[in-house]
Amino acid sequence: MEKKDFNGMQFLFKKSQSPVAYCALSIKSGTRHEDQTFGGIAHLTEHMIFKGTEYKSGRCINSYIEKLGGELNAFTTKEEIVIHSTVLKEDLARAIGLLVELAFCPKFQEKELEKEKVVVMDEIISYKDSPSDQIFDDFEELLFEGTTLSMPVLGKSRTLKKIGTQELFAHVKRHFILSNMAFTVVADADESKVRNILHKALMKYAPGAMESSAENSPQQLSIPPAMAPLRTFDRVINRKGHQTHCIIGAQAYPYYDQKRIALILLVNMLGGPAANSRLNTLLREKNALVYNVDAAYGQYSDTGIVTIYFGCDKQYHERCVRLVEGELERFRNIPLSDRALKSAKKQLLGQLAISSDNGEAQCLSMGKSLLVFREVFSTGKMRSMIEAVTASEIMEVASEIFAPERICKLTYM
Repeated sequence: MEKKDFNGMQFLFKKSQSPVAYCALSIKSGTRHEDQTFGGIAHLTEHMIFKGTEYKSGRCINSYIEKLGGELNAFTTKEEIVIHSTVLKEDLARAIGLLVELAFCPKFQEKELEKEKVVVMDEIISYKDSPSDQIFDDFEELLFEGTTLSMPVLGKSRTLKKIGTQELFAHVKRHFILSNMAFTVVADADESKVRNILHKALMKYAPGAMESSAENSPQQLSIPPAMAPLRTFDRVINRKGHQTHCIIGAQAYPYYDQKRIALILLVNMLGGPAANSRLNTLLREKNALVYNVDAAYGQYSDTGIVTIYFGCDKQYHERCVRLVEGELERFRNIPLSDRALKSAKKQLLGQLAISSDNGEAQCLSMGKSLLVFREVFSTGKMRSMIEAVTASEIMEVASEIFAPERICKLTYM
């Protein structure tokens, strides 16, 4: 794979042997880039670009890829909007052209905007009806209070009401520029032909963006500080549900900190997707206290977040907390044996290899990596970084991130 640029837009192609092709346009325009007066505008923009462009109606957009048997979708995170499509390889040109058109030629109509606001507000309400989902937004809002990372991706009803078409156009003009974008393709195709297809689409739908200018030239990647200001809390919210939900977590390392690799390995051991994770074995399999427990590590440009979540009957809550805290203490104070560390690395490497065998996952991961690092790490490099982690580094990371004075808790009772 060789990375190319289109006047600032990064492009990366990966050859596959599948009859199915994947393409994605990743844009550095997430929740944290919003004016907080208009919180939720990034997610609302993602919805609205499907409601019509200068060339196609919303109905046409909805059927343009689907009638070929393909898929068109998008999502918004704290740091990006991603528009992506899956089609048969012979239809790749149509998918590429549509993604570029959606990003550069949106036609925000007031009537469609008001309808879509209702849809998003319903989404917010339904989300609040699911405490196992809502607790993550509340935890992150408390952890990053006072920063743009605190706003939920969906926004809030009071901020969504303030957003008009003028604000949408201003948001797109400010953020939907080539230097904020990465286009990735995984397909059984000729790379030069794919590049030519993308170039033609950009010249058709974004001729102004293709003109050389300081605004659209590649920007020098700056390295953010290692950690955000520390905030801690222990909050209990009465939700009057039949089940207690709890998150135990802390701020963590950003993308650019090398210690993140050791933390990825540690979190995977604690509560990764495998049934043999430490916390699943302890809380569910051994003691039957929970139906679900997991640990996750989210990384941002200047900070990160680690969460351990579980839901249980109220009578088991305190015991579950003690068991989780005991497991964290063991990682802080007892080094892993060579055998345990080797097994943990093998499991993580296997999980990564299996997930990367999915073409869509590859395509989306490539786009994210380009936006963050301006490169995509090879399988060999990822393996070497994971293999290099030592037992003492696991202890160091556990002692730093899960230090008792840094731990935050949020409980729905």
